[in-house]
Amino acid sequence: MKEPKEVTAAEALSTIKSNDKVFIQTAAGCPRYLVHEMCKLNGTVKDVNLYHLHTEGEAPYAREEYSESFKINAFFVGSNTRKAIQAGRGSYIPIFLSEIPYLFKRDVIPLNKALVQVSPPDQHGYCSLGVSVDTTKSALLKADVVIAQVNKYVPRTHGDAMIRLDDLDYLVYKDEELPYHHPKPISAEEERIGQFAAGIIEDRATLQMGIGSIPDAVLKYLDQHKDLGIHTEMFSDGILPLVEKGIITGKYKKKHPGSLVSSFLIGSKKLYDFVDDNPSVKMLESDYVNKVDVIRRNPKVTAINSAIEIDLSGQVCADSIGSTIYSGVGGQMDFIRGASLCENGKPIIAMTSTTSHGESKIVSMLKPGAGVVTTRAHIHYVVTEYGVVNLYGKSIKERTKLLISIAHPNHREALEKQSFQLRYH
Repeated sequence: MKEPKEVTAAEALSTIKSNDKVFIQTAAGCPRYLVHEMCKLNGTVKDVNLYHLHTEGEAPYAREEYSESFKINAFFVGSNTRKAIQAGRGSYIPIFLSEIPYLFKRDVIPLNKALVQVSPPDQHGYCSLGVSVDTTKSALLKADVVIAQVNKYVPRTHGDAMIRLDDLDYLVYKDEELPYHHPKPISAEEERIGQFAAGIIEDRATLQMGIGSIPDAVLKYLDQHKDLGIHTEMFSDGILPLVEKGIITGKYKKKHPGSLVSSFLIGSKKLYDFVDDNPSVKMLESDYVNKVDVIRRNPKVTAINSAIEIDLSGQVCADSIGSTIYSGVGGQMDFIRGASLCENGKPIIAMTSTTSHGESKIVSMLKPGAGVVTTRAHIHYVVTEYGVVNLYGKSIKERTKLLISIAHPNHREALEKQSFQLRYH
Protein backbone atom coordinates (compact mmCIF):
# COMPACT_ATOMS: atom_id res chain seq x y z
CA MET A 1 0.00 0.00 0.00
CA LYS A 2 1.41 3.36 -1.06
CA GLU A 3 1.80 5.85 1.79
CA PRO A 4 0.86 9.46 0.99
CA LYS A 5 3.31 12.13 2.14
CA GLU A 6 2.41 14.52 4.96
CA VAL A 7 3.65 17.91 3.77
CA THR A 8 2.94 21.62 3.97
CA ALA A 9 0.57 23.22 1.50
CA ALA A 10 3.48 25.03 -0.15
CA GLU A 11 5.35 21.75 -0.69
CA ALA A 12 2.33 19.99 -2.17
CA LEU A 13 1.20 22.87 -4.36
CA SER A 14 4.70 23.43 -5.74
CA THR A 15 4.00 20.37 -7.90
CA ILE A 16 1.52 22.46 -9.94
CA LYS A 17 3.19 23.60 -13.16
CA SER A 18 2.24 25.91 -16.01
CA ASN A 19 -0.45 24.47 -18.34
CA ASP A 20 -1.51 21.87 -15.77
CA LYS A 21 -5.14 20.81 -15.60
CA VAL A 22 -6.28 20.98 -11.97
CA PHE A 23 -9.60 19.81 -10.51
CA ILE A 24 -11.11 21.50 -7.42
CA GLN A 25 -13.70 19.71 -5.28
CA THR A 26 -17.31 20.87 -5.39
CA ALA A 27 -19.48 23.17 -3.24
CA ALA A 28 -18.96 22.91 0.54
CA GLY A 29 -16.31 20.26 -0.11
CA CYS A 30 -14.00 22.81 -1.72
CA PRO A 31 -10.60 22.70 0.05
CA ARG A 32 -10.55 26.45 0.67
CA TYR A 33 -7.17 26.49 2.42
CA LEU A 34 -5.49 24.72 -0.50
CA VAL A 35 -7.18 27.08 -2.97
CA HIS A 36 -5.94 30.17 -1.16
CA GLU A 37 -2.43 28.73 -0.84
CA MET A 38 -2.45 27.78 -4.54
CA CYS A 39 -3.01 31.42 -5.42
CA LYS A 40 0.42 32.21 -3.97
CA LEU A 41 1.76 30.61 -7.16
CA ASN A 42 0.51 33.68 -9.02
CA GLY A 43 3.27 34.96 -11.30
CA THR A 44 5.31 31.76 -11.06
CA VAL A 45 2.98 29.66 -13.20
CA LYS A 46 1.03 30.43 -16.34
CA ASP A 47 -2.19 29.08 -17.85
CA VAL A 48 -3.06 26.62 -15.09
CA ASN A 49 -6.51 25.38 -16.11
CA LEU A 50 -8.87 24.95 -13.16
CA TYR A 51 -11.89 22.64 -13.56
CA HIS A 52 -14.79 22.64 -11.12
CA LEU A 53 -18.50 22.89 -10.54
CA HIS A 54 -19.64 25.69 -8.25
CA THR A 55 -17.56 26.09 -5.11
CA GLU A 56 -18.42 27.72 -1.79
CA GLY A 57 -16.32 30.49 -0.34
CA GLU A 58 -14.07 33.00 -2.03
CA ALA A 59 -12.40 32.07 -5.33
CA PRO A 60 -9.36 34.39 -5.29
CA TYR A 61 -8.06 32.94 -8.58
CA ALA A 62 -11.04 34.61 -10.27
CA ARG A 63 -9.62 38.08 -9.64
CA GLU A 64 -8.23 39.96 -12.60
CA GLU A 65 -4.71 40.04 -11.15
CA TYR A 66 -4.56 36.23 -11.30
CA SER A 67 -5.80 35.90 -14.87
CA GLU A 68 -2.40 35.13 -16.42
CA SER A 69 -1.74 32.31 -13.98
CA PHE A 70 -5.17 30.67 -13.67
CA LYS A 71 -7.91 29.94 -16.23
CA ILE A 72 -11.37 29.00 -14.98
CA ASN A 73 -13.23 26.15 -16.69
CA ALA A 74 -16.58 25.80 -14.92
CA PHE A 75 -19.06 22.97 -15.35
CA PHE A 76 -21.49 25.10 -13.32
CA VAL A 77 -21.04 28.80 -12.61
CA GLY A 78 -21.35 29.93 -9.01
CA SER A 79 -21.55 33.44 -7.60
CA ASN A 80 -17.82 33.50 -6.77
CA THR A 81 -16.73 33.07 -10.41
CA ARG A 82 -19.71 34.54 -12.29
CA LYS A 83 -18.24 38.02 -12.87
CA ALA A 84 -14.89 36.60 -13.95
CA ILE A 85 -16.50 34.29 -16.50
CA GLN A 86 -18.79 37.03 -17.77
CA ALA A 87 -15.70 39.23 -18.15
CA GLY A 88 -13.94 36.57 -20.20
CA ARG A 89 -11.42 35.46 -17.56
CA GLY A 90 -12.85 31.98 -17.68
CA SER A 91 -15.34 29.88 -19.57
CA TYR A 92 -18.32 27.63 -19.04
CA ILE A 93 -18.47 24.01 -20.20
CA PRO A 94 -22.11 23.07 -20.96
CA ILE A 95 -22.72 19.49 -19.83
CA PHE A 96 -25.17 17.37 -17.87
CA LEU A 97 -24.07 16.64 -14.30
CA SER A 98 -24.49 12.93 -15.06
CA GLU A 99 -21.81 13.11 -17.74
CA ILE A 100 -19.06 15.14 -16.07
CA PRO A 101 -17.40 12.07 -14.48
CA TYR A 102 -17.03 10.57 -17.97
CA LEU A 103 -14.87 13.52 -18.99
CA PHE A 104 -12.29 12.27 -16.50
CA LYS A 105 -12.89 8.52 -16.70
CA ARG A 106 -12.55 8.59 -20.50
CA ASP A 107 -9.63 11.07 -20.51
CA VAL A 108 -11.57 13.67 -22.46
CA ILE A 109 -10.08 16.03 -19.87
CA PRO A 110 -6.87 14.42 -18.57
CA LEU A 111 -6.15 15.82 -15.11
CA ASN A 112 -2.67 16.53 -13.80
CA LYS A 113 -3.73 17.43 -10.27
CA ALA A 114 -6.80 17.21 -8.03
CA LEU A 115 -7.36 19.34 -4.92
CA VAL A 116 -9.75 17.65 -2.50
CA GLN A 117 -10.77 17.75 1.16
CA VAL A 118 -11.16 14.66 3.31
CA SER A 119 -11.84 13.53 6.84
CA PRO A 120 -8.92 12.20 8.90
CA PRO A 121 -8.11 8.56 8.10
CA ASP A 122 -9.66 5.84 10.24
CA GLN A 123 -7.92 2.79 11.69
CA HIS A 124 -8.49 0.92 8.42
CA GLY A 125 -6.77 3.53 6.27
CA TYR A 126 -9.90 5.13 4.80
CA CYS A 127 -10.84 8.80 4.54
CA SER A 128 -14.19 10.25 3.50
CA LEU A 129 -14.90 12.91 0.88
CA GLY A 130 -17.70 14.05 3.18
CA VAL A 131 -20.15 16.47 1.61
CA SER A 132 -19.01 16.24 -2.03
CA VAL A 133 -18.67 13.02 -4.02
CA ASP A 134 -20.46 14.07 -7.26
CA THR A 135 -17.67 14.36 -9.86
CA THR A 136 -14.88 14.46 -7.27
CA LYS A 137 -14.42 10.71 -6.95
CA SER A 138 -13.79 10.20 -10.66
CA ALA A 139 -11.43 13.20 -10.81
CA LEU A 140 -9.49 11.94 -7.80
CA LEU A 141 -9.06 8.46 -9.23
CA LYS A 142 -7.85 9.74 -12.62
CA ALA A 143 -5.61 12.67 -11.66
CA ASP A 144 -1.86 12.12 -11.83
CA VAL A 145 -1.39 13.71 -8.39
CA VAL A 146 -3.98 14.13 -5.61
CA ILE A 147 -3.45 16.77 -2.94
CA ALA A 148 -5.82 16.36 0.02
CA GLN A 149 -6.60 18.82 2.77
CA VAL A 150 -7.25 16.67 5.85
CA ASN A 151 -9.88 18.40 7.95
CA LYS A 152 -11.50 17.14 11.16
CA TYR A 153 -14.66 19.09 10.34
CA VAL A 154 -15.38 16.97 7.24
CA PRO A 155 -18.16 14.51 8.17
CA ARG A 156 -17.51 10.85 7.51
CA THR A 157 -20.15 9.96 4.95
CA HIS A 158 -20.64 6.54 3.41
CA GLY A 159 -21.06 5.11 -0.08
CA ASP A 160 -18.67 6.33 -2.79
CA ALA A 161 -17.33 8.92 -0.35
CA MET A 162 -14.96 6.41 1.21
CA ILE A 163 -11.47 6.46 -0.32
CA ARG A 164 -8.27 4.64 0.51
CA LEU A 165 -5.23 6.52 1.73
CA ASP A 166 -3.20 5.12 -1.14
CA ASP A 167 -5.46 7.01 -3.57
CA LEU A 168 -3.92 10.22 -2.19
CA ASP A 169 -0.42 11.52 -2.85
CA TYR A 170 -0.05 14.46 -0.46
CA LEU A 171 -1.77 15.13 2.86
CA VAL A 172 -1.97 18.71 4.11
CA TYR A 173 -3.46 18.87 7.60
CA LYS A 174 -5.58 21.97 8.11
CA ASP A 175 -8.79 22.14 10.15
CA GLU A 176 -11.42 24.71 9.21
CA GLU A 177 -15.18 24.66 9.52
CA LEU A 178 -17.11 23.93 6.36
CA PRO A 179 -19.14 26.77 4.84
CA TYR A 180 -22.70 26.91 6.11
CA HIS A 181 -25.82 27.75 4.16
CA HIS A 182 -28.43 29.71 6.08
CA PRO A 183 -31.93 29.54 4.56
CA LYS A 184 -33.47 32.80 3.43
CA PRO A 185 -36.99 33.76 4.55
CA ILE A 186 -39.69 32.27 2.34
CA SER A 187 -41.71 34.94 0.54
CA ALA A 188 -45.49 34.89 0.20
CA GLU A 189 -45.13 33.94 -3.47
CA GLU A 190 -42.80 31.06 -2.61
CA GLU A 191 -45.21 29.89 0.10
CA ARG A 192 -47.96 29.57 -2.50
CA ILE A 193 -45.62 27.76 -4.89
CA GLY A 194 -44.76 25.37 -2.07
CA GLN A 195 -48.43 24.68 -1.41
CA PHE A 196 -49.24 24.12 -5.09
CA ALA A 197 -46.25 21.83 -5.68
CA ALA A 198 -46.83 19.85 -2.49
CA GLY A 199 -50.43 19.36 -3.59
CA ILE A 200 -49.39 17.26 -6.58
CA ILE A 201 -46.77 15.18 -4.74
CA GLU A 202 -48.09 11.73 -3.89
CA ASP A 203 -47.42 9.49 -0.90
CA ARG A 204 -44.47 7.12 -1.48
CA ALA A 205 -42.97 9.48 -4.04
CA THR A 206 -39.20 9.74 -4.51
CA LEU A 207 -38.07 13.35 -4.38
CA GLN A 208 -35.37 15.34 -6.12
CA MET A 209 -35.04 18.95 -5.13
CA GLY A 210 -32.18 21.28 -4.48
CA ILE A 211 -31.43 24.16 -2.18
CA GLY A 212 -33.27 27.45 -1.79
CA SER A 213 -36.52 29.02 -0.72
CA ILE A 214 -38.78 27.21 -3.21
CA PRO A 215 -37.56 23.69 -2.32
CA ASP A 216 -37.79 24.63 1.37
CA ALA A 217 -41.35 25.89 0.81
CA VAL A 218 -42.35 22.64 -0.88
CA LEU A 219 -40.84 20.53 1.91
CA LYS A 220 -42.65 22.63 4.50
CA TYR A 221 -46.00 21.51 3.10
CA LEU A 222 -45.23 17.79 2.99
CA ASP A 223 -45.80 17.18 6.70
CA GLN A 224 -48.98 15.17 6.06
CA HIS A 225 -47.43 12.89 3.45
CA LYS A 226 -46.33 9.31 4.00
CA ASP A 227 -43.24 7.26 3.15
CA LEU A 228 -41.46 9.70 0.89
CA GLY A 229 -38.01 8.85 -0.45
CA ILE A 230 -34.95 10.88 -1.39
CA HIS A 231 -32.84 10.31 -4.51
CA THR A 232 -31.35 13.64 -5.48
CA GLU A 233 -28.14 15.24 -6.71
CA MET A 234 -28.05 17.36 -3.54
CA PHE A 235 -30.04 18.12 -0.42
CA SER A 236 -29.95 20.58 2.45
CA ASP A 237 -31.55 21.12 5.86
CA GLY A 238 -35.09 21.22 4.48
CA ILE A 239 -35.44 17.44 4.57
CA LEU A 240 -34.39 17.04 8.22
CA PRO A 241 -37.79 17.80 9.85
CA LEU A 242 -39.44 15.28 7.52
CA VAL A 243 -36.86 12.62 8.42
CA GLU A 244 -37.34 13.34 12.13
CA LYS A 245 -41.14 13.05 11.79
CA GLY A 246 -40.91 9.73 9.93
CA ILE A 247 -42.37 11.18 6.73
CA ILE A 248 -39.22 10.51 4.71
CA THR A 249 -38.58 6.78 5.11
CA GLY A 250 -37.52 5.61 1.66
CA LYS A 251 -39.40 2.41 2.39
CA TYR A 252 -40.82 2.05 -1.12
CA LYS A 253 -37.79 3.08 -3.16
CA LYS A 254 -36.53 0.45 -5.59
CA LYS A 255 -32.96 1.77 -5.57
CA HIS A 256 -31.42 1.87 -2.10
CA PRO A 257 -34.65 1.48 -0.10
CA GLY A 258 -34.48 3.14 3.30
CA SER A 259 -31.52 5.32 2.31
CA LEU A 260 -31.14 9.00 1.53
CA VAL A 261 -29.20 9.08 -1.74
CA SER A 262 -27.31 12.20 -2.78
CA SER A 263 -24.23 13.37 -4.63
CA PHE A 264 -23.32 16.47 -2.62
CA LEU A 265 -24.65 18.47 0.34
CA ILE A 266 -24.62 21.97 1.72
CA GLY A 267 -26.36 23.33 4.77
CA SER A 268 -25.96 24.00 8.47
CA LYS A 269 -23.84 22.34 11.13
CA LYS A 270 -26.96 20.36 12.02
CA LEU A 271 -27.00 18.86 8.53
CA TYR A 272 -23.30 17.98 8.64
CA ASP A 273 -23.76 16.38 12.07
CA PHE A 274 -26.76 14.43 10.76
CA VAL A 275 -24.84 12.87 7.86
CA ASP A 276 -21.69 12.16 9.90
CA ASP A 277 -21.22 8.39 10.12
CA ASN A 278 -24.91 7.93 9.25
CA PRO A 279 -25.35 4.65 7.34
CA SER A 280 -28.77 5.75 6.07
CA VAL A 281 -27.08 8.47 3.97
CA LYS A 282 -25.42 7.22 0.81
CA MET A 283 -23.20 9.68 -1.01
CA LEU A 284 -22.76 8.40 -4.56
CA GLU A 285 -21.16 9.59 -7.79
CA SER A 286 -23.24 11.79 -10.08
CA ASP A 287 -22.90 9.50 -13.10
CA TYR A 288 -24.93 7.03 -11.02
CA VAL A 289 -27.23 9.32 -9.00
CA ASN A 290 -28.17 11.33 -12.09
CA LYS A 291 -28.36 8.42 -14.50
CA VAL A 292 -31.79 8.42 -16.10
CA ASP A 293 -32.11 4.63 -16.00
CA VAL A 294 -31.40 4.64 -12.26
CA ILE A 295 -33.73 7.55 -11.49
CA ARG A 296 -36.70 6.09 -13.36
CA ARG A 297 -36.61 2.82 -11.39
CA ASN A 298 -37.78 4.53 -8.22
CA PRO A 299 -41.52 5.02 -7.59
CA LYS A 300 -43.34 8.25 -8.46
CA VAL A 301 -40.18 10.25 -9.00
CA THR A 302 -41.01 13.91 -8.44
CA ALA A 303 -38.28 16.26 -9.64
CA ILE A 304 -38.54 19.94 -8.73
CA ASN A 305 -36.27 22.34 -10.60
CA SER A 306 -36.35 26.02 -11.43
CA ALA A 307 -35.95 28.33 -14.41
CA ILE A 308 -34.83 31.79 -15.40
CA GLU A 309 -37.59 32.00 -18.02
CA ILE A 310 -40.03 29.80 -19.96
CA ASP A 311 -41.46 30.64 -23.35
CA LEU A 312 -45.04 29.97 -24.40
CA SER A 313 -44.06 26.83 -26.29
CA GLY A 314 -42.53 25.33 -23.13
CA GLN A 315 -38.82 25.92 -23.69
CA VAL A 316 -36.98 26.38 -20.38
CA CYS A 317 -33.91 28.56 -20.01
CA ALA A 318 -32.13 27.79 -16.73
CA ASP A 319 -28.44 28.55 -17.30
CA SER A 320 -28.22 32.02 -18.85
CA ILE A 321 -29.79 35.46 -19.05
CA GLY A 322 -29.84 35.87 -22.80
CA SER A 323 -26.34 35.01 -23.93
CA THR A 324 -24.82 35.82 -20.52
CA ILE A 325 -24.01 32.64 -18.65
CA TYR A 326 -25.47 32.72 -15.15
CA SER A 327 -25.27 29.16 -13.74
CA GLY A 328 -25.29 25.89 -15.68
CA VAL A 329 -27.21 22.90 -16.98
CA GLY A 330 -26.51 20.91 -13.81
CA GLY A 331 -28.78 17.95 -13.26
CA GLN A 332 -32.07 19.48 -14.38
CA MET A 333 -32.45 17.46 -17.57
CA ASP A 334 -31.19 14.26 -15.93
CA PHE A 335 -34.04 14.38 -13.43
CA ILE A 336 -36.66 15.88 -15.74
CA ARG A 337 -36.09 12.94 -18.07
CA GLY A 338 -35.83 10.36 -15.29
CA ALA A 339 -39.07 11.53 -13.69
CA SER A 340 -40.91 11.69 -17.01
CA LEU A 341 -40.00 8.08 -17.84
CA CYS A 342 -40.91 6.83 -14.37
CA GLU A 343 -44.39 5.40 -13.84
CA ASN A 344 -46.47 8.17 -12.21
CA GLY A 345 -43.42 10.42 -12.21
CA LYS A 346 -43.79 14.21 -12.14
CA PRO A 347 -41.12 16.51 -13.58
CA ILE A 348 -41.84 20.00 -12.23
CA ILE A 349 -40.45 23.43 -13.06
CA ALA A 350 -41.28 25.72 -10.13
CA MET A 351 -40.59 29.45 -10.18
CA THR A 352 -42.03 32.81 -9.23
CA SER A 353 -43.96 34.41 -12.07
CA THR A 354 -41.74 37.51 -12.15
CA THR A 355 -38.13 38.51 -11.54
CA SER A 356 -37.10 40.73 -8.64
CA HIS A 357 -37.48 43.65 -11.09
CA GLY A 358 -41.08 42.72 -11.95
CA GLU A 359 -40.33 41.28 -15.39
CA SER A 360 -42.34 38.24 -16.44
CA LYS A 361 -40.52 34.90 -16.36
CA ILE A 362 -43.16 33.52 -18.70
CA VAL A 363 -42.33 35.09 -22.05
CA SER A 364 -43.49 34.84 -25.64
CA MET A 365 -39.91 34.13 -26.78
CA LEU A 366 -36.71 33.51 -24.86
CA LYS A 367 -34.15 36.29 -24.88
CA PRO A 368 -31.70 36.19 -27.83
CA GLY A 369 -28.89 33.82 -27.00
CA ALA A 370 -30.73 32.13 -24.12
CA GLY A 371 -29.82 28.50 -23.52
CA VAL A 372 -32.56 25.88 -23.69
CA VAL A 373 -31.89 23.48 -20.82
CA THR A 374 -35.24 21.66 -20.79
CA THR A 375 -36.73 21.43 -24.27
CA ARG A 376 -40.40 21.88 -25.06
CA ALA A 377 -40.51 18.15 -25.79
CA HIS A 378 -39.47 17.37 -22.20
CA ILE A 379 -41.58 19.85 -20.24
CA HIS A 380 -44.43 18.59 -18.03
CA TYR A 381 -45.57 20.51 -14.94
CA VAL A 382 -44.99 24.23 -14.41
CA VAL A 383 -45.80 25.86 -11.07
CA THR A 384 -45.92 29.55 -10.16
CA GLU A 385 -47.66 31.34 -7.29
CA TYR A 386 -50.74 31.45 -9.55
CA GLY A 387 -51.19 27.71 -9.96
CA VAL A 388 -50.09 24.46 -11.60
CA VAL A 389 -50.35 23.50 -15.26
CA ASN A 390 -49.33 20.31 -17.05
CA LEU A 391 -48.04 20.87 -20.59
CA TYR A 392 -47.41 17.19 -21.35
CA GLY A 393 -49.15 16.16 -24.56
CA LYS A 394 -50.49 19.66 -25.11
CA SER A 395 -50.24 21.61 -28.37
CA ILE A 396 -48.50 24.97 -28.48
CA LYS A 397 -51.90 26.66 -28.61
CA GLU A 398 -53.01 24.77 -25.50
CA ARG A 399 -49.70 25.47 -23.76
CA THR A 400 -50.02 29.17 -24.48
CA LYS A 401 -53.36 29.38 -22.70
CA LEU A 402 -52.15 27.32 -19.76
CA LEU A 403 -48.94 29.26 -19.24
CA ILE A 404 -50.66 32.64 -19.52
CA SER A 405 -53.11 31.47 -16.84
CA ILE A 406 -50.25 31.17 -14.31
CA ALA A 407 -48.34 34.27 -15.42
CA HIS A 408 -48.51 37.40 -13.28
CA PRO A 409 -51.79 39.23 -13.99
CA ASN A 410 -49.86 42.38 -14.91
CA HIS A 411 -48.31 40.57 -17.88
CA ARG A 412 -51.17 38.41 -19.16
CA GLU A 413 -52.62 40.94 -21.60
CA ALA A 414 -49.21 41.57 -23.22
CA LEU A 415 -48.59 37.82 -23.48
CA GLU A 416 -51.99 37.37 -25.12
CA LYS A 417 -51.13 39.98 -27.76
CA GLN A 418 -47.69 38.51 -28.37
CA SER A 419 -49.13 35.02 -28.71
CA PHE A 420 -51.47 36.25 -31.48
CA GLN A 421 -48.51 37.79 -33.30
CA LEU A 422 -46.74 34.41 -33.08
CA ARG A 423 -49.93 32.65 -34.24
CA TYR A 424 -49.99 30.59 -31.09
CA HIS A 425 -53.74 31.16 -30.77
